[in-house]
This record gives sequence, structure tokens and C-alpha cells, in this order.
Amino acid sequence: MSTAAAPREQWTGQVGFILSAIGSAVGLGNIWRFPGVAYENGGGAFLIPYLVALLTAGIPILFLDYAIGHRFRGSAPTSLRRLGGPRGRWLESLGWFQVAIAFVIGLYYTVVIAWAVSYFVFSFDLRWGDDPAGFFSGDYLQTGDPGLSFEFVPGVLIPLALVWIVTIAVLAAGVAKGLQRVNVVFLPLLVVAFLILVVRALFLEGAGVGLDALFTPNWAALGDPNVWIAAYSQIFFSLSIAFGIMITYASYRRRRSNLTAPGLVVAFANSSFEILAGIGVFATLGFFAVQENVAIGELEGLTGVGLSFITFPAIVSEMPGGALFGCLFFGSLAMAGFTSLVSVLQVVSAAVQEKFALSRRAAALGVGIVSAVLSVLLFSTTTGLLALDVTDQWANNIGIVASAVLGSVLIVWVLRRAGELRSHLNAVSTFQVGRVWVALVGVVAPVVLGYMLIQRIVTLISEGYGGLPGWYLLAFGWGSIAFIVVATIVLSLLAWRRSPDEFTPWPPYPPASTRREERAS
Repeated sequence: MSTAAAPREQWTGQVGFILSAIGSAVGLGNIWRFPGVAYENGGGAFLIPYLVALLTAGIPILFLDYAIGHRFRGSAPTSLRRLGGPRGRWLESLGWFQVAIAFVIGLYYTVVIAWAVSYFVFSFDLRWGDDPAGFFSGDYLQTGDPGLSFEFVPGVLIPLALVWIVTIAVLAAGVAKGLQRVNVVFLPLLVVAFLILVVRALFLEGAGVGLDALFTPNWAALGDPNVWIAAYSQIFFSLSIAFGIMITYASYRRRRSNLTAPGLVVAFANSSFEILAGIGVFATLGFFAVQENVAIGELEGLTGVGLSFITFPAIVSEMPGGALFGCLFFGSLAMAGFTSLVSVLQVVSAAVQEKFALSRRAAALGVGIVSAVLSVLLFSTTTGLLALDVTDQWANNIGIVASAVLGSVLIVWVLRRAGELRSHLNAVSTFQVGRVWVALVGVVAPVVLGYMLIQRIVTLISEGYGGLPGWYLLAFGWGSIAFIVVATIVLSLLAWRRSPDEFTPWPPYPPASTRREERAS
């Protein structure tokens, strides 16, 4: 017979929550994805669809996650099961779908942080030499042909193991002493380090060339639907929404806590950091273009792994005081990645803790050790880079987008719970949301994201990805999605050690005033 549940952990206050939520949102994508995406999709003109996407999908879905987590006080599966009520307990499966996505992302996200830690050390003596591309894929990663290799690379394995040890320790320490404390320390450090990097970049020869390339508007791009899709995609992946993070984080807030105003702070802080990253990255790329006597558009590696671990080391080698610049860049990359990583894994740890009635430390150790072993086996070998690239494409572009579309449709149209969630937001928040919010969550978001999802699936099926063999994409790409689906089914069918259904949401819905009016009529 199970004992009574322990009191739910809480953030120490609003500032702790806001810093932790910003720390989750500000991650690798802010630094290595946004600048390149903006440049390739209209430059300065891209900021228009970007802002529209933020207001019509990013913030509304962020508020949806906050409302679910705060009202139903649990991890993603717990909260969604309670939201579904007696007739909709099957909604728990959507929560496990989100947990499985977070689990998969955590496996490879950790590896990129390990690379950043390695390159932070390499920056002191510019170890990549005159051939950063050859050093990264050859000397450092020892990249092999597509396949599943168990030939481990010590230079990746050792920092990866260290990152996992620190991550497990943070999760085991809990919400206030672990997650919040890391963000309170790392987020200000990240902002200061990146501001120093940006200021230094702005004084490099050619910085203006890079900023002109980034911000010169190509107004014709606004007529291209793909530019708008790119904007929604960037906002969506950047805000840590629709795969359990913000549901879990909001569940640790006190009952009487403002939700919408802090949500706006988190959303606009995240976007501000993206624009800051764009300025720093493109000012630096402008310097490199001038040194190489080429146009910005002729440079290779303007996004992702190529930008961070090939292009930037090449730039660092050519600039005055490059070692310090490299330390700042890779240190920022590691801190931004780590604050996001702990939020991703907290989704999994909290769900396992509640489903199996485990202690916080037992859940953190169990999830952490299993994740660490799989992460090491899959991504610290000579085939790790290719596996990471393919898994990331499918988990993000299919897994998370499908989660958002399913969530919007099921909650708004099938279960008709949008009114209750809107009422909850307005009952505890200063910034009130109206029927427009319901329309954005229930119509605009699923239509735009549904189009994105279908377009991406068709492209991946018809064109493949990265020129890789079909069997490899089937194993690591579609295989990741198959794993997520199977894990969802299995975890949904397992019995709860302690029933989550004996729960009364607060405040009551409909509100007391509405119930009195109904009785009077």
C-alpha cells in the first residue's frame, strides 16, 4: 500500500522560475541556428515573420504549457491525464510521447555540450591548427562511414562522461537546489560572456560587412511561404515548448503565481538573446569574409555544427586575441547547452518519479544512468556525428511538431478544455488572455505546424537527408520515431504505483460567480 505523496517541490520564487525558464529556452539553437536561418530567409525582413510567429504561435503555446502544468500540478503525463479527466485519461499518452522525445533529445544534446567543453580547452592553444574541418571530423571525432560502430573516441567519451556526472548531480539535487541554482549562476555568466564576445566582434575589421549581410532586408522573401515556415520553425524550437519542459517547470510554481507576465518576459528574453547572437556571429563572419576576400554568402558552415566547430575555430585562428574569443564562444555554447539539457532531462526524471512513486534521487539516478550509457554507446564512437545529425532531424522536425499539433487539436477540439485553461491563466495572472488566444492555439498553431509537419515528412521520404543511405535513415531517423511511439504505448499501459487521479484543480472551474449566475437563471 503506497504512502501519501510528498509535498511538491517548488521554485523559491518568481525570479528563480523566470531565470530557469529562460535558461531552458536559451540553448544551442539561439547561437548556431537563428543567425543562419535569418540570413538565408530575408535578412532584416525575416524579423517580420519571426515576430508574427512569436506572437501567434510561440507565446500562445507557451501559455498553454504553463496553464496545463500549473493547474494540474504534475509532469507532462500526470498533468495531461488530470486534464483529460475521467473520460480522457488516455491523454496521458500524449505526455509520454513528450517524455520519450525529451529522452531521445537528451541523449545527443549532451554530446554537443561535451564537444563545446573540449573546444573550450582547445581554444587555449588553438589546437585545431590550420585545418579546423579536418581536425574536427578527423583528429577529434575520427568520423567513420555510416553505420553502428563501437569504436570509442576517448576525446569525446571523457568529457561526455563528465557532463553526464554533473547533469545527474543537478537533477538529484532537486528543483530549487539543483535546476534553479545552476540557472542562477550560469545564465548571468552566459549573458556577460556573450556580451563581451559581441562587443569584441563589433570592433573587428569587416564587422559592418557581416551586419549588413544579416540585417539588409530582402522584402521579396516575405512572399515566399518557406520563409514564414522557417520563422515558425525557429520560434517553435527555440522556446522549449510542446515537449513537456514548460508543463513540468510550471508545475513547480506556487498555487498563486503570475503566469502570463513572466511568460512574456521569458519569450522576449529568448528572442533578444537570439538577435544578440545574430549580431555577434555575423560581425565575426564579416571579419572572416574580409580576411578571405569573399562574400558572406560564399562562406561555408553558417549554421549548426559547421558554424560552431569548423567556421568559428577558423575565424579564431585569424583574429587578434583569438584564444580568449574562442574561450568565450565555446564557454557560452557549453553554458547555454547545459541549462537547456537539465530542463530536457527533468521532463523525463519527473515523469518517471511520479509514475513509479520513486524518490527524486532514485528517479534522477535511474534516468541519468540509463541515458548516459545509451548516449555513450551511440554518440561517443566514430559514427556519433552522423547518428546525432539524423536523430536530431527526426526528433525535432517530426517528433516535437507532431506533439504540438496533437496537443492543440486534442485539448481544444476533442476535449474542449481551452476555456478552463484560459480561465486558469486569467485567474492567477496580470496579463489577461481572451478568445483570440484560444483561436491562436486551436486554429493558427495546428494549421501552420501541421503544414510544416506534412511538408517535412514528404521531403524526408522523397529526398532523403544529407545524401545518407536509406537504410541508415530508416534505422536512426524513422527508428527514433518508432522508439518514441513504442515507448509511449508501453509507458501509458504500465500501472501507476500511486494513482494521480485523486486531485482537485484550483481555482474551481467554472468560477463561483459563473456558477451563481447559472443557478439564478
